[in-house]
Amino acid sequence: MVRVLHIVGKMDRAGAETMLMNLYRNIDRTQVQFDFITFTTQKGDYDEEILALGGKIIPIIANNSIGRMLELTKFLTQHSEYRIVHAHMLLNNAFHLLAAKRAGIQHRISHSHSTSNSKSGLVAKLYEKFSIYLNKNLSTKKIACGEDAAEYLFKSNKNVWILKNAIDLQLYNDISSTNKNSWEVVKSNLQGLKIIQVGRLNKVKNHVFSLEIAKRLKEQGVNFTFFIVGQGPFQDIIKKNIQDYGLEENVFLLGVRNDVPNLMAGADVMLMPSLHEGFPVVLVEAQAIGLKSLISTNISREVDLGVGLVEFLDLNYIDDWISNLQNIKVKNANAPSNIKILSSQGFDIIQNSFELLNLYKSMSNNTDYVN
Repeated sequence: MVRVLHIVGKMDRAGAETMLMNLYRNIDRTQVQFDFITFTTQKGDYDEEILALGGKIIPIIANNSIGRMLELTKFLTQHSEYRIVHAHMLLNNAFHLLAAKRAGIQHRISHSHSTSNSKSGLVAKLYEKFSIYLNKNLSTKKIACGEDAAEYLFKSNKNVWILKNAIDLQLYNDISSTNKNSWEVVKSNLQGLKIIQVGRLNKVKNHVFSLEIAKRLKEQGVNFTFFIVGQGPFQDIIKKNIQDYGLEENVFLLGVRNDVPNLMAGADVMLMPSLHEGFPVVLVEAQAIGLKSLISTNISREVDLGVGLVEFLDLNYIDDWISNLQNIKVKNANAPSNIKILSSQGFDIIQNSFELLNLYKSMSNNTDYVN
């Protein structure tokens, strides 16, 4: 059996981590097993499932990136069972790849899940350039969730495997066709427009903008319910905005949920006013289930999979967002057609898991892998 060591920060329900778990659930675990390096002692949302699937979670605790690199080098030197390291932490991949190289790891995968780094300033820009250089030169295999994510971290799409953020298409087809949703479970006697936003509660996801929209909808007398799904460092700020705007009867923080597909099935529209993204899994899920999505123009155009459910809007023109919400039409119910289109474009988790399995096996056998 091949054991692959994935480098993550913490296995919470975030975009890259959810994509990774989708692959882990569907890959043939009699041939390949995943283990995870984390950099926290806090329990992750997916930790119990990882252990149940036979994986290991190895925390490495250090005060800074150099310390983490040294500890990771030490760990890899002492654990010869790992011949493949798969790093998922964007710019920080550079230190993890360097640790793997210093430990003599032959196969070092750098995986880009984003199109931008949220930090600014001279030091951040210098670090970005340094990290991109190391990622390009220390990785023996480059993977990205999309063309723009590849261009960001590797400054080229050449020799980069575009591994789509695939999902269980059959699951979403089944949920859409049975019309089962969780909205009434969360909030009884729902009426009016049902809005949802799914993602980590942080600056990048731009919930402050979403709440400004909600405030204006209420001021204009629009009847709506807004579910915000996720957790993160901006939770207190979001709670305060909800209170300050008098939105307690309209906006509900649901935290981390395991019924997100059912919540999406019951929604009329999803908001994603992000400052930047890679290729969000949740947008694939929304299009699979037939949910209209209003998203910012900061997100790559490649996320529109051609099923007529994605609308790009400029964050500088909030009135356009409000107008679109007021004129939302009934959700597209043609899920089987959407599923077929998404499958043809490479978003079937079964197929992608099989291709990733072949990559790992070829590396383990020291043979060349051709995408």
